[in-house]
Amino acid sequence: MFGQALARLPDFALFFSAALGLVGLYLLIYTLATSHNEFGLIRRNNVAAALSLGLSLTGFALPLSSAVVHSTTIIDLAVWGVVALIVQLLVYVLVRLVLPNLSARIASGELAAALFLGAASLAAGVINAAAMTF
Repeated sequence: MFGQALARLPDFALFFSAALGLVGLYLLIYTLATSHNEFGLIRRNNVAAALSLGLSLTGFALPLSSAVVHSTTIIDLAVWGVVALIVQLLVYVLVRLVLPNLSARIASGELAAALFLGAASLAAGVINAAAMTF
């Protein structure tokens, strides 16, 4: 039994590494797409930036974890990971339509705007994860 588990370790390492790579790609693209510097704001203890980015990351990780569970190949995982990334970018764009000054509000530490973006990202991630079918 222990030997069977160890035999699956390379698959685990491959899927886990691919998922971490997708998370890194997500953070890179998402933070470039926003009009504010999340990591700079977080370094300055801006709770609004941490909240919106953290919930957005969670909204990405939920469908990514669904993709890990349901994928049979790394290609499946990559495709669905990109779909999850696109969904999160669309959420950001849609929330900016509702709150045109979103980035300025997050940069100034306004929690209401950050929480709305984060909740929208999280909700989209939950729906996205549930909608993923293989």
